[in-house]
Amino acid sequence: MNRFALSVSSAIARITESALGPYQSAVIRIGFSATWLLFLLREIPHREELYGPGSPWSWDLAQQLIASNSAFTALMWSDGRGWFEFVYALAALSSFLLLLGWRTRTMSVLFMIGVLSLQNRSVFMGDGGDNVLHLMSVYLVFTRCGQVWSLDARRAERARRARARGQLVSDRVGPALWAVLGVALVAVTFGGRFGGADWTVPVILWGVWLAQALWWLAGRRAKSGEPRILLDVVANIVHNGALFVIMTEACLIYATAGWYKIQGSRWQDGTAVYYPLHLDYFSPWPGLADLLSSSGTMVMLVTYGTVIVQVAFPFTLFNRRVKNVLLAAMMTEHAVIAVVLGLPFFSLAMIATDAVFLPTSLLHRIGGWAARARGRVLARGGRSTPAVPRAPESPEPTQVSSTA
Repeated sequence: MNRFALSVSSAIARITESALGPYQSAVIRIGFSATWLLFLLREIPHREELYGPGSPWSWDLAQQLIASNSAFTALMWSDGRGWFEFVYALAALSSFLLLLGWRTRTMSVLFMIGVLSLQNRSVFMGDGGDNVLHLMSVYLVFTRCGQVWSLDARRAERARRARARGQLVSDRVGPALWAVLGVALVAVTFGGRFGGADWTVPVILWGVWLAQALWWLAGRRAKSGEPRILLDVVANIVHNGALFVIMTEACLIYATAGWYKIQGSRWQDGTAVYYPLHLDYFSPWPGLADLLSSSGTMVMLVTYGTVIVQVAFPFTLFNRRVKNVLLAAMMTEHAVIAVVLGLPFFSLAMIATDAVFLPTSLLHRIGGWAARARGRVLARGGRSTPAVPRAPESPEPTQVSSTA
């Protein structure tokens, strides 16, 4: 009994005392923001046909659909071209700043607004990758994804060093940004813009805005550090819960995809992979597709291998070595899909989802390689390399699921 109580208390302490998986959180932040940004940049010439006034799915049709499903999209607030261009630019800018890790809490909210606004405006323009991005944009809001590999982490490290030297540290950008967005949120709310939307998005927006106010007051006005410690514990719990949800979502995606494939006759006879390779829509490289499908044995192995990996992956999370092997196989498969079938953004979204399971040791090495490469580049330019803040050691996300 004492051993069980000790295990429970250790698990509770692990979940409340730190935000687990800081490097994995940073990778999924970078992955999803880069995926959405690259998509928006590629579709700049076609943006109006996809989501704007020139879309075949007209503003009136979108309004009728949203009236029935209560989906959130800021593009329904006006049918003017200027408003559309503003929302599109805001979506691209927030993606870029989230990629850099600048004010990640605010940018993650704006990133979510951009994703939901554009995707819900024309729901028939997407694919499986859009669905994943749609969900993950909401989950990212609840994570502390800027602890490492971000401008926020660098700013926090500089502030810590300044305080250690006895210098006064002030942040004017954060409160100013909070005030501007607060005015916009009040205007949107009392202007009735949320009237037909589901309550989830308004609650998230108001909750994050008020939480930021409490965080600032606890840090500046409280005489003791207890309120800030309490808020930090709550933030850790929310982060770890969101990370667990992301992991669960990834497992559900692969499990349901694998079990549905098992029920298909073409997957059962080992020929399913052959057919998409010969569809014009999914054949950007016909010669490469013909080469891959020329061997019946290869088609059969890839077909059965895909099903086996997808069905087996959720059951391998508690065996680190087997999990890493299947994780590498799935990422390789998505990279092949990006090239052979011409679905780069679907593959990038799935690879970003898979990244939540990457081992921390590997991410440490990747970060070290990137830091050394950056140092060499700066040395050639005659500049010094600033110190890169390192996150505190924490268990891999796969260990979270065993204790949650």
